[in-house]
Amino acid sequence: MPAAPPARRSGPFPTASHARRYAATIVVLTVVAALVVVGILVWDNPAPAGSDGFWRIAQLRVTSVVVILVVACCQAIATITFQTVTGNRIVTPSLMGFESLYTAISTSAIFFFGTAGALMVQGVGAYLLQIAVMLVFSGILYGWLLSGRYANVQIMLLIGIILGGALAAFSTFLQRMLTPTEFDLLTARLIGSVANADVTYLPVAVPLAAAAVAALWWGGGRLNVLALGRPVALNLGAQQQRDVILSLLMVSVLMAVCTSLIGPMTFFGFLVAMLTYQLVDSYDHRRMFAMSWLIGFVVLGGAYFVMKHIFYAAGSVGIIVEIVGGTFFLIHLLRKGRL
Repeated sequence: MPAAPPARRSGPFPTASHARRYAATIVVLTVVAALVVVGILVWDNPAPAGSDGFWRIAQLRVTSVVVILVVACCQAIATITFQTVTGNRIVTPSLMGFESLYTAISTSAIFFFGTAGALMVQGVGAYLLQIAVMLVFSGILYGWLLSGRYANVQIMLLIGIILGGALAAFSTFLQRMLTPTEFDLLTARLIGSVANADVTYLPVAVPLAAAAVAALWWGGGRLNVLALGRPVALNLGAQQQRDVILSLLMVSVLMAVCTSLIGPMTFFGFLVAMLTYQLVDSYDHRRMFAMSWLIGFVVLGGAYFVMKHIFYAAGSVGIIVEIVGGTFFLIHLLRKGRL
């Protein structure tokens, strides 16, 4: 009797060595992330180790760790999902004008109400209102541009860029008429920084982010199909238009939560997504999501640790990350040679 042929199967990785490499990378990133957490909590703690004061200070620093976890999760998963839906690994959710809308809201509040306007955009109620405005903005945009007869993702991107530019121009116009004190107050809010986060926002931000991530994780198989392109997805029986709109709405939730929590961070998501694609040899979005979350936490948490405890400039974390992310964006764009 001839030997039976080996069973053929497919999986998320092309070979067993790629699967082992993925697992090893996850382990290494987990260890580095744990070291970052320990460094943030205990490094340069003025109280004696093990004392009540030591643990009380460490508990206060837990807030920064949670904020970094939420931001890394939102930016990483939102960017990968957005690039899958649009079929382009250059674009980021920032193109849809979320940061510009956040800037316009903050600028308008301070322009019309003075320094008291800064207090009006603080608090849980104002945080929920900003998220709601961003979700309504994105819902109208997606519903209008993706549900019509001539639904086209590229047109959606172009209109998003135009609207974002218009909002940015409107904000710049108002900023030129602010007093120096009001302008300094506004600038502090518009720099993406972990220090901008308010601990009272977390009971709202964490459940919203968790729900959106759970929805995208559960729909990871649909994203795998969408990544094949619209014609292939339709031929495979996918409800492509519905899946695209739902995915973009979840991206909107993540970006609204993140931007309203710490402010704009345009290139952070792109940097994390690019590193994820380099380290994950798989089409499976669930594995990419897990890896990107760890990478995002290591990058942002590591930058926060270095800037706060070595250079004593925690407020510059967002600036440094944006400079590095923007540099990688230009290098990647020049190497690719096209959009």
